[in-house]
Amino acid sequence: MLTRPVFVYTELSPNPNSMKFVLNFELVPDGLSFDYPSLEAALEEGKASPLASDLFQFPHVKRVFIASNFVTITKDEVTAWEDVLRDTKQFIKIYFEENHPVFEQQTIDKNTLIVDSRDSDTVQKIKAALDQYVRPAVESDGGAINFHSFNEDSGVVKVLLQGSCSGCPSSTLTLKAGIENLLTRMVPDVKEVVAEGV
Repeated sequence: MLTRPVFVYTELSPNPNSMKFVLNFELVPDGLSFDYPSLEAALEEGKASPLASDLFQFPHVKRVFIASNFVTITKDEVTAWEDVLRDTKQFIKIYFEENHPVFEQQTIDKNTLIVDSRDSDTVQKIKAALDQYVRPAVESDGGAINFHSFNEDSGVVKVLLQGSCSGCPSSTLTLKAGIENLLTRMVPDVKEVVAEGV
C-alpha cells in the first residue's frame, strides 16, 4: 500500500502560546474550521475530532484549532515551546503517516458549507468581505474569524475568534483597526465589529 509523504512545518503566530503546524495537504474543506477549547469539545457529537482529542493527551495542550491545511495548538502559560515542539510535531507527522482520521464521519457529514439564501444583502456582503479579505490573512496566523451575526438596527457585526486569535494579545487591535475598518468602508451599514464570546 502506498502512503503519501507527510511534511509538517511550524509557523509562529502573533499569540506567543499558539503554534501553527502546517501540513502538505488539506485537512478541512475550504472555508470550514473547527475550534476545540477542551477535550470535551473534541469529543462532542457532530464536531468530534480524533486528532484533537489525541492532542489533548499532551499536558501542555490547552486548545486545538483545525482549518485548511494546518493545526494550531495553544499551549499553557508555563510550558516553553522549545521543550515540547519536537515531540508535538513528531506526533502529528506519525498520526498522518498512519492514516488516522482528522474527524469522525458524522462531523464531515454535518459540517458542509451551505450558503444561506435567507441572508440579507448586507449580511451577504459582510460574509463575502470576511471570506475574501480577512480569512486568508487570519489563517496565515493560525486562526479564524467567522461571521456570527449582524444587527440591522445598530450596525454591529459579531464575529467568532478561533484558533490562535482566541486569547491573542493582538486580536483586539486586529479586530478594531483591521476588520472593523475594512467592513465599515466596504459595507456602509456596518458601524462596529465586536467579538462574540470573548
